[in-house]
Amino acid sequence: MHYALLIYSAPEARAPYEPAGDGVFPDWVTYTQAMKDSGALVAAEQLQETDTATTVRLRGGERLLTDGPFVETKEHLLGFYLVDVPDLDTAIDWAARMPLVRFGTIEVRPVIRNLPWRAVLDG
Repeated sequence: MHYALLIYSAPEARAPYEPAGDGVFPDWVTYTQAMKDSGALVAAEQLQETDTATTVRLRGGERLLTDGPFVETKEHLLGFYLVDVPDLDTAIDWAARMPLVRFGTIEVRPVIRNLPWRAVLDG
């Protein structure tokens, strides 16, 4: 079963750990390597800060662009891991081991795999 581990954090919560070289990068490398070695890692990406985001909407046939995220929240989406694990408990275990869990939030969400457009990706 595929699960998305969505990584959120408030900018002020990350401040003590920046610059990222303060022992944080080695933790992420170790975590990611362990996930890869276990066979659970499908994909992972880190997103740029929310001030680089552009929100796109289509209303009344008109395309509307807004700088920044759609929703103003205290915590920002920083990135994700996509894992292939047997069950929710295993996905939660990976989320609980993530370095950022000390000061952020990890949302674990199942991925829907049986939609018709998946055939394009699964080829």
